[in-house]
Amino acid sequence: MAAEARMRVSVISPEATVFEGRAASLVAPAWDGELGVLPGHAPMVVLLGSGELRIEAEGGSRRFRVAGGFMQVVDDTVTVLSETAEAA
Repeated sequence: MAAEARMRVSVISPEATVFEGRAASLVAPAWDGELGVLPGHAPMVVLLGSGELRIEAEGGSRRFRVAGGFMQVVDDTVTVLSETAEAA
């Protein structure tokens, strides 16, 4: 996939930024089911539930366990602010 078809992704918990990088796709546990995000996605804010956050990053697949918080998507930038976020 071309470099221009990537999103900037940040996964942030109260303790630390647990991931920051570029990704081709992301699947997040929304409060009512899973939600996939690809480059060019419409702007939105989502309430997160508990589950596994999956990121297809430049260095390979990354997985995180998240619980609660919000995810914002705007201009190919995804910010996940979670009450709990740790590598799965």
